[in-house]
Amino acid sequence: MTQDLAPSVRDEPAEQPCPDQRAGGWWRDAVIYQVYVRSFADSDGDGIGDLRGIRERLPYLAELGVDAVWLTPFYASPQADGGYDVADYRAVDPLFGTLSDADDLVREAHRLGLKVIVDIVPNHTSDQHPWFRAALAGGPERELYHFHPGRGERGELPPNDWESVFGGPAWTRTPDGAWYLHLFAPEQPDLNWDHPAVREEFESILRFWLDLGVDGFRVDVAHGMVKAEGLPDIGAREQAKMIGTQVLPFFDQDGVHEIHRSWRRLLDSYGAADGRPRVGVAEAWAPSAARLALYVRPDELHQAFNFHFLTCSWDAAAMRGVIDGSLAATASVGAPATWVLSNHDVVRHPTRYGGGERGLRRARAAALLVLALPGSTYVYQGEELGLPEVEDLPDEVRQDPAFFRGAGQDGTRDGCRVPIPWSGEEAPYGFGPGGSWLPQPDHWRELSVAAQSGDPRSTLELYRSALALRRELPGLGDGPMAWLAAPDGVLAISRPGFVCTLNTLGREVELPVPGRPVLATDDPVVDSGAVVESSTVRIAADSCVWWAV
Repeated sequence: MTQDLAPSVRDEPAEQPCPDQRAGGWWRDAVIYQVYVRSFADSDGDGIGDLRGIRERLPYLAELGVDAVWLTPFYASPQADGGYDVADYRAVDPLFGTLSDADDLVREAHRLGLKVIVDIVPNHTSDQHPWFRAALAGGPERELYHFHPGRGERGELPPNDWESVFGGPAWTRTPDGAWYLHLFAPEQPDLNWDHPAVREEFESILRFWLDLGVDGFRVDVAHGMVKAEGLPDIGAREQAKMIGTQVLPFFDQDGVHEIHRSWRRLLDSYGAADGRPRVGVAEAWAPSAARLALYVRPDELHQAFNFHFLTCSWDAAAMRGVIDGSLAATASVGAPATWVLSNHDVVRHPTRYGGGERGLRRARAAALLVLALPGSTYVYQGEELGLPEVEDLPDEVRQDPAFFRGAGQDGTRDGCRVPIPWSGEEAPYGFGPGGSWLPQPDHWRELSVAAQSGDPRSTLELYRSALALRRELPGLGDGPMAWLAAPDGVLAISRPGFVCTLNTLGREVELPVPGRPVLATDDPVVDSGAVVESSTVRIAADSCVWWAV
């Protein structure tokens, strides 16, 4: 039932439940912290983060209040694309440590009550993978990839007009005249998932890491393993801009779902054996919330990243539309929604939201909003510090492969991957005993963990308080939600015993008091923590308030 929060407002729909049609699981309302391995903590002084560094910092994550850690790829790799070009899926790259370090990390995380999710990269391998090296030599391993003759009189043209996500053609010609498909960098040849050997190999790889103790997998490019029969032309340019807006012959093909169903059976078999559920998380770009929900049907993966919310503008009506669509789509298949503000592939949200003080205010408010919504939330390392995008990296230090190729992504992903600051007055701010693989800005000394710890006005303490309240307040996490009537530019949601109000406007708004303020991103409502005596309260511009009802 809709409640009034302010006069002169639009009509509101009835309560929108988020039903639990499947057995509950820890992932349904988990807060999962993404660690970009090379930029989190360096233990050996080479300027690159590693597994031992992560293990040493796990107590920080436990204190922060997250439930699980997601690690980006640390497998043996030439590092042509930050480790997403894997040469050996069962080995740890020496840059990041050893297999023993991985085992120690998982064990220590579990001791601290943290789950561990690792990346799996099934769409493509490295061009240094033994399979692909044999394929280049003309061996039968070519059937494990997409090798095709070219078009034109002498086969000098690519087999079709597909473009790489990083820009340029998605095909590279080999010395013997054949062409191979790579939807990303040329060093990342796409696997042929129609071949049973590919499916068997990845089931074996999943078992290897499950046996080591991991709690699940984030599936990279979960929408990309299956290509349309005949590899038809698209007939358009700038195809990277079409991803997530329409079904393409190389992405979001229906055939990917059988792969995910087989993986779900494998994950469930481990959970049934020891009572410790394992999860699969899809990184899937789909043109609609309804198509994204297909990846989290009851017999497929457990979660899918909500990129529609990540790309949403700072606008109350737009946010509400994405929230409604996401909750409706996931509820239709009994899955939890996920909420993501930043990750290692996008501009950090304080910068996306306008930059400077205004961008940070909005980022803090957005954090309280997503942590109040039903479902699971992902926190990208450093967002709890309010880190902005580093926009002035010199060209000579950049390593994003998209930076070196035209007409694809903008090539600015390095700016969100700069190593995070821990302590100290000078770079590398406690990141490690040496330097850092990307330079850190001078003003980050003010944003370090040490500088913000204990400061009640800091973004770090805001996150710590929010995550603690999320565990304490029974109405948060998985469960029902209703919209409350509110003025244009304001979102107000009701959970059992709880209300969240978000003001996206550049000015204060006056609202009836919905309850007792327990957390806010700005004055004046929470300084005393006492019940507000007046009948109305003014909410600051670009701010969010949590209320206990």
